Amino acid sequence: MFAESTRYYDRIYERKDYAGEAARLKELIAEHKRAPGNRLLELACGTGVHLSLLRDGFDCVGGDLAPEMLRIAEERNPGVEFLELDIADFDIGREFDVITCLFSSIGYVGTVERLRSSIAAMARHLAPGGVVFLEPWFRRDQYREDTAHMMAIDEPDLKLCRMNVSRVDGNLSILDMHHLVATPEEGTRHFVEHHELAMFEVADFAEASEAAGLGHVHLDRGLMDRGLHILTKSAGS
Repeated sequence: MFAESTRYYDRIYERKDYAGEAARLKELIAEHKRAPGNRLLELACGTGVHLSLLRDGFDCVGGDLAPEMLRIAEERNPGVEFLELDIADFDIGREFDVITCLFSSIGYVGTVERLRSSIAAMARHLAPGGVVFLEPWFRRDQYREDTAHMMAIDEPDLKLCRMNVSRVDGNLSILDMHHLVATPEEGTRHFVEHHELAMFEVADFAEASEAAGLGHVHLDRGLMDRGLHILTKSAGS
């Protein structure tokens, strides 16, 4: 999925404060984790930038549905295991002390039913005393419908403009991302990628966590401006 834009992904998000987010995440792990181990699974790991900043303190595994992303993540993180998997339905036969799913990737599961399935799968892979960090997409009351957005890269080797208009269909935000790209090697080209992300409510996460036997806390201030859900498994589970 999103194979066209993967090659530009790190350039598009090069201003994202990965280092600050990783530092904040380490603080939250120290605060909420009760499991004694340091095994960490990052779901929807993308190109593996967060993992590159976490691997010094954790025994890391990364998972993503996009093989193109995983290839970049593997190059960035030699020695780290990466797996192609679906957040909503995975079984790798191991437990982890920390599970993360960041940068709103959970929104791509699309429905409340698949959110419940995702959190249940995480719970099955979580060690007693372990903790899950889920960074959500926007809630419906936060999402700005029918607004135009644009970002641009203007470098000697890459000219890129990405534009979209935010649309809504039920609880889904619809983003048709138009990319206009020019490079010396390939000339100029245009492609469109279709994104659908569910706008889950805090109650959706709380109910799915309870159904999976996990504790739930929501933070308005997370790693960025979209909040953070913290799910915990009892040390006696």
